[in-house]
Amino acid sequence: MTTLVLVRHAKSDWGSPQLADHDRPLNARGMRDAPVQARRLAESGVRVDAVLSSTALRAQTTASFFGAALGLDVELDPELYGAPAGLLLESAAARGVEGVLVVAHDPGMTILADRLSDGAIGRMPTCAVATFRWDTDDWAVATSLTPDAATVALP
Repeated sequence: MTTLVLVRHAKSDWGSPQLADHDRPLNARGMRDAPVQARRLAESGVRVDAVLSSTALRAQTTASFFGAALGLDVELDPELYGAPAGLLLESAAARGVEGVLVVAHDPGMTILADRLSDGAIGRMPTCAVATFRWDTDDWAVATSLTPDAATVALP
């Protein structure tokens, strides 16, 4: 079974105008929501073999909560920062493992979740989690199929 978990980074702090977008941290709500969502995912029984994250600080911090809850290290991928939907899916498939969790940004996350859910997911708010499973161990097949089931958990 192939599993893809999409996580949009938690709510970030827009604070200082001098701070580069890449360096924005999570705000108080993000720091509250990310560990809750990570725990919920871990308790749901969903299993993944890899956690991938954009290199942006807000994504890395969000991913660290999910990695800790799932007992996995986080792999940083600079290409995930601002990545389009297709690249997000390709990055997951390229890991060569059955289950991958990806933490990244909009609009790529929403577009990918919406496409994989056949339009059922219209928007991925911050810290949203969407889980997709296919009855195959072949990512090449999974990337061309509509998933058998899609679920979304919102903060």
